[in-house]
Amino acid sequence: MKKILVTGADGFIGSHLTEKLILQGYDVRAFVYYNSFNSWGWLDHTSADIKSHIDIFAGDIRDPFGVRNAMEGCTHVLNLAALIAIPYSYHSPATYIDTNISGALNVVQAARELGLEKVVHTSTSEVYGTAQYVPIDENHPLQGQSPYSASKIGADQIALSYFRSFDTPVSIIRPFNTYGPRQSARAVIPTIISQLASGKTKIKLGAVSPTRDFNYVNDTVNGFISVMDSPQSIGEVINIGSNYEVSIGETAEMIADIMGINLEIETDEQRIRPGKSEVERLWAENKKAKDLLGWEPMYAKKDGLRKGLTETIEWFTNSNNLAQYKADVYNI
Repeated sequence: MKKILVTGADGFIGSHLTEKLILQGYDVRAFVYYNSFNSWGWLDHTSADIKSHIDIFAGDIRDPFGVRNAMEGCTHVLNLAALIAIPYSYHSPATYIDTNISGALNVVQAARELGLEKVVHTSTSEVYGTAQYVPIDENHPLQGQSPYSASKIGADQIALSYFRSFDTPVSIIRPFNTYGPRQSARAVIPTIISQLASGKTKIKLGAVSPTRDFNYVNDTVNGFISVMDSPQSIGEVINIGSNYEVSIGETAEMIADIMGINLEIETDEQRIRPGKSEVERLWAENKKAKDLLGWEPMYAKKDGLRKGLTETIEWFTNSNNLAQYKADVYNI
């Protein structure tokens, strides 16, 4: 029986992943960020039936002792704990080094000492920077265009170094732009939906010309489980993406169309990244995931994006869910 530790289990993707693993019958320990409120993040909102099966561990990914304690008795670790907001990385870059790079080191070092069967380390499409060619495969050069992306490049390389140096069974999953219920309003899709759902028709956005490869959270979660279960993924970097490119502006128009709203976009200067830091184009090549894992996106291409956006809108427009967001405040 596998015992799975999910770090970052209290977050957006981590909470969905934890729930899916429980539903599939796995024994799951959820590493949540320790706080004095005893909050388990999004896991506080999961059903009582699922919650009763979760082994909660409150700690800090930056603490090597706590990380090792959390991993004792586990066979696999899925490391999602990270700081991910790009604008905040301009503000406080040192925290990204501590959390993302040192956190990754703590995980792989403990995995080495404890002899875990698999470490799945979470990367991000941001490590590629603006596409030099499309679609972007796993051999694309890495470009640190923000302190966040630089910290994730460093974290990825730490994880891979343990595979190369010590044969630690590490796999790197590299999701492209995941969206869905529970996502932070620092991301563009929740920003658009929450503003529209709050009654606005003129919404504030940053640059609308950059393109992204959006992936519904269910597909990303299935990608994590596929990487975890595949022996062929050890030592590999694997993109999880839809192989579909769409601009921020087009995405906003699609959301407004689904919601039946005539949309007007106002450029908010504080949401604009520095010129050389903006990632202008992301478009995933997902052939390796298909060939190596048998994974394919269920929410693929334009129709899949529309379906995923519809489900996301349904969640955000529930008054209880929307009440947890501050649509009038720019969330960095």
